[in-house]
Amino acid sequence: MSPVYQHKMNTMHLRVTASLLAVSLWGQSKLDPMRPHPNMPRPIAARDSVWLEELTWLEVRDAMRAGKKTILVPTGGVEQNGPYLAAGKHNYILRATAEAIARKLGNTLVAPVVPFVPEGDLNPPSGHMLYPSTITVREETFERLLADIAESFKTHGFEHILLIGDSGGNTKGMASVAARLSRQWAGANVTIHHIPEYYDYPGVKTWLEKQGFIQKDEGIHDDFAITSQMMTVDPTTVRMKERMAAGKFSINGIALAPPEKTIAMGKKIIGYRAEVTVAAIRKALAK
Repeated sequence: MSPVYQHKMNTMHLRVTASLLAVSLWGQSKLDPMRPHPNMPRPIAARDSVWLEELTWLEVRDAMRAGKKTILVPTGGVEQNGPYLAAGKHNYILRATAEAIARKLGNTLVAPVVPFVPEGDLNPPSGHMLYPSTITVREETFERLLADIAESFKTHGFEHILLIGDSGGNTKGMASVAARLSRQWAGANVTIHHIPEYYDYPGVKTWLEKQGFIQKDEGIHDDFAITSQMMTVDPTTVRMKERMAAGKFSINGIALAPPEKTIAMGKKIIGYRAEVTVAAIRKALAK
């Protein structure tokens, strides 16, 4: 055995011994449930989910070690959405679109949906704040929240942080935070991007028209694209049974029955939005 090879083997042995000793000493010390060993083995199989909040910390750790170092941060909202849709409309839609984007992009996890966004002034109230069910936060509050979320993921070692918003009022804050943190993190091994291409409902409308879905605006904060996407997550959020009973199961001149057909179309819309968004993300990451 050559001296060089022997030296390499000795070094490797020392490293393994030191690692095992560290785990052993950690285990012998007083157990602190708030401070488990960072390299403890995962005792069970990992769950197949892209949602960070659905995973254990061990599953997140191992997913990152396996290459999942991109995190999607979706922002939604709680607001008035006409007479039929639940106030959490944007949050429900993001449950479908964010997952589709993450799986299509690959090596990506999804942060919990940020439900509280600027929806209007508090005093005097403006915008959606003129109506009950709406929750708003000040622009500076929203930006600070996003910045802290992004800093958290930077601390944990994520390499790409992606901000998307399903509501127009979120755009300014996301763009501002992404630009500011990009400047602060210049030279660091992490990037942050706002992906405005995700929020393109005019584009979705045009795409739907090419599929033969021509809408007649009924003047409410709702449309076929919104309703069909929500129905893929939970039909109760669009009050399906109640509208059927009242003979109002349609939107903008388009019948929503049979629901299976509308849900199938909602899935196609989600797929289209995921395709557009992933293309924009890849372009942003390539710069």
